[in-house]
Amino acid sequence: MNSPLLKPKAKSSVTSVLKPLVIKIGGAILEKESALNALFSVISQLKNKQVVLVHGGGCVVDEMLAQAGFTTEKKHGLRVTPKAQVALISGALAGTVNKAIVATANSMDLAAVGLSLNDGDMISCTLSTQDLGQVGVPQTNNSKLLDCLLKAKFLPVISSIGALDNGDLVNVNADDAAVAICQLLNAELLLLTDVNGVKGADGEYLPTLNAEQAQNLIKQGVIAGGMTAKVNAALHAAQQLRRSIAVASWQSPEQISQLLDGYGVGTQIQPN
Repeated sequence: MNSPLLKPKAKSSVTSVLKPLVIKIGGAILEKESALNALFSVISQLKNKQVVLVHGGGCVVDEMLAQAGFTTEKKHGLRVTPKAQVALISGALAGTVNKAIVATANSMDLAAVGLSLNDGDMISCTLSTQDLGQVGVPQTNNSKLLDCLLKAKFLPVISSIGALDNGDLVNVNADDAAVAICQLLNAELLLLTDVNGVKGADGEYLPTLNAEQAQNLIKQGVIAGGMTAKVNAALHAAQQLRRSIAVASWQSPEQISQLLDGYGVGTQIQPN
């Protein structure tokens, strides 16, 4: 079967080259140097486009937790973050992973700056009510820092670590973090994942997906695990921004140019 990402689908009228582009990365792309280099190579060609990267790093977190003798628990595809693990998870995401991404970007002549969600008071967080421990729900707050960095042609690289009003650090699902940054900047959003989009019940990748279809596929168990959280985050963003959100593969970074040219790539998550 040919991947729908190998050639762009029909051109869309919703894309505007004037909006910043938020790209969420995570998973295997962070473990594969060639993939990250390919992504930065494409970004470097977007001369007049403001780009923000938001990242997770679950694979690194799992490894560091295991080395420290902790176990990893997930509910509905979301990481449970006990208080005892917050320091380690924060160090992994805001430290090790963030600085490695920044270093790689800077080695390719991209002026990258490493940030977390609470830097510059960009994003405020409340504690999740889903019994996930120290997991934050992000809300937009202040875009001044990002506005300044983007105007100065820096590439912000934002980890999914936030803070509560009392200063306690919280882990934030990276897809939700990317949605919040997207809303903060009224930007376009591309959620890069390890697969070519969202599959339907027949095993084929879906060109489009709306809320009703998504809920049916979740009930059937077709959409499960981490993809459930990703689809829900994309649906939330599509509803808030009133435009489609792309879920696509990091293995074809040239899709970014196709997306900016107005073509549909991956699975386009549609607002109701």
